[in-house]
Amino acid sequence: MRRRLELAAVLAAIAALYLWNLTANGWANAFYSAAAQAGSQNWEAFFFGSSDAGNSITVDKPPASLWIVDLSVRVFGLSSASILVPEVLMGVATAAILYLAVRRAVRAATGSDAAAHRGGLLAAVVLALTPVAALMFRFNNPDALLVLLMTAAAYAVVRSVQDGKARWLVGAGVLLGLGFLTKQLQVLLVVPGFGIAYLVAAPHRLGRRLLHLVGALAAMAASAGWWILAVELTPASARPFIGGSQGNSILELTFGYNGFGRLDGNEVGSVGGGNGWGQPGLFRLFSASFGGQIAWLLPSALILGAALVWAGRRAPRTDPVRASVIVWGGWVLVTGLTFSLMAGIIHEYYSVALAPGIAALVGLGAAILWHRRSLRTESAALAAAMAAAGATGAVLLGRATGFVPWLPPVVAVAGIAAAAGMVAGTFGTRLVPGWSAWGSRTTASLALLAGLAGPLAFTAQTVSTAHTGAIVSAGPSSGFGFGGRGGFGGQRQFIQGQFGQGTGAPAASGFGPQGGRSGGFGGRGGGAGLLGAATPSSALVAALTDDASKYTWAAAVVGSNNAAGYQLATGQPVMALGGFNGTDPSPTLAQFQQLVSEGKVHWFIAASIMGRDSGSNAARQIAQWVEANYTAQTIGGETVYRLG
Repeated sequence: MRRRLELAAVLAAIAALYLWNLTANGWANAFYSAAAQAGSQNWEAFFFGSSDAGNSITVDKPPASLWIVDLSVRVFGLSSASILVPEVLMGVATAAILYLAVRRAVRAATGSDAAAHRGGLLAAVVLALTPVAALMFRFNNPDALLVLLMTAAAYAVVRSVQDGKARWLVGAGVLLGLGFLTKQLQVLLVVPGFGIAYLVAAPHRLGRRLLHLVGALAAMAASAGWWILAVELTPASARPFIGGSQGNSILELTFGYNGFGRLDGNEVGSVGGGNGWGQPGLFRLFSASFGGQIAWLLPSALILGAALVWAGRRAPRTDPVRASVIVWGGWVLVTGLTFSLMAGIIHEYYSVALAPGIAALVGLGAAILWHRRSLRTESAALAAAMAAAGATGAVLLGRATGFVPWLPPVVAVAGIAAAAGMVAGTFGTRLVPGWSAWGSRTTASLALLAGLAGPLAFTAQTVSTAHTGAIVSAGPSSGFGFGGRGGFGGQRQFIQGQFGQGTGAPAASGFGPQGGRSGGFGGRGGGAGLLGAATPSSALVAALTDDASKYTWAAAVVGSNNAAGYQLATGQPVMALGGFNGTDPSPTLAQFQQLVSEGKVHWFIAASIMGRDSGSNAARQIAQWVEANYTAQTIGGETVYRLG
């Protein structure tokens, strides 16, 4: 009972931490908030993941994460809380599942319920205090659901290996398929570790193990494939355009923009890859932009995982600890290397996908090796992990200039002292009376200080700060930019106002909450641009909502973030010309002209966006046609054209 109460207290504390100051994030990522609004109003928009209830275009991801938020908005109404509280609950659920997975493996290794409980709690706490996890479990990007589904799948694999029951492995396949419908190919990064763990350690003959793996793959394909097939078989005229693609194809989106293009940077219609997103390399996760998000305990996790493999080198093939290390270690290695070396679009917050794997290795390794700390090899591994945690924490804290300046040396000293305590503990019992009691407690306390003080400080700053827009990062030096904190990188063209009005640079204030005129690119248009949603004036809101019921779309504007701001402010469908980047061929000029002639679009809003030299120019052509054929007027400081 006491352990259940302790677990409940930890989960309640995680929930309280993540709920704190939650609605300060406003719409968070307005791009997805507008899609949730649309899905709560229209079932077709719900199914396809449309950006608007008029079903002009989808978001650039499958809709699984939207389905949960759509239902929340349908039940509780549209608000910041109804959009973000489900994300918090996903974070709490992920911590609980991680606890269960780690506890099973530690109990199997040690036979101790107490050690298993401590290992599971440590893993849950490490996950919750990872800064990027605290960020993304309070934000409405697809990553929260993706991490929850992958963690649940990992638990199912661990249980299947231990119990020998194929239904758990098939269940993991179903969960991974749903992960595919959340963020497509990224979910596959955990599959190698899962498959190898079962193939190596499941208690069956090799042929049967292979057959079970085929069944799990079939379950994964079916779990994801039904929706992919439904979209592919639906005529293009009967569904929205697939945002992020150039050919209105979900398969193109899967394997191009959201697939191999992320690896090689060849993403037609995107905002570019290559060095504009940071220099790929083995140490990218320790860089100034990524380190404070995820890297705090990464070296320690790798040390502990390697130590567990070495300690169990003579264990039977079915050893559950080795299998768990393969599950979580494979997750960390494959995902970490992919994120480090990919040349396409990558944001710091993607690294949340590493958090459960790192936390699990820390919980497993710390609990099992601590239980065996009287052995020299295990003690040495713990000491190395403690020293690494202190050193990594001190370096990452030191990069945040002016942020708790006294903490880096404290963390470094704590790591060294904890490591020394572990080494001393090998013979300290003989030299110091009572060492095994107070020495162990002191060493453990110092290790927790070294490993968790830095992430806790960054996480506390993260939850106390508002985060909005398309690109966010955790911690005191959080900023915006493509692959770094210092800006955009590479050569980009900024198109102001009504296209072709010259070039410019981002406002010094960045992309600010909800974007607005203070955070956009300037120009005569009032939109916030590529990365931030507009905050229209009350006068413009009144104009857009007047007679809106007579039109399918209250307005059209280039770029999904621009459209999201107007849509959320008015509650009316707003067509996002060109999708997220303004470079999707949806609609074409001829299609837009037809919609206008049918009286389906009321207003056109001239908004500032980012231009690109790849993808469709349809949105630019539409803007030029509107400017040439309709009279501009200014409402609330924004340039608009009445089409209806």
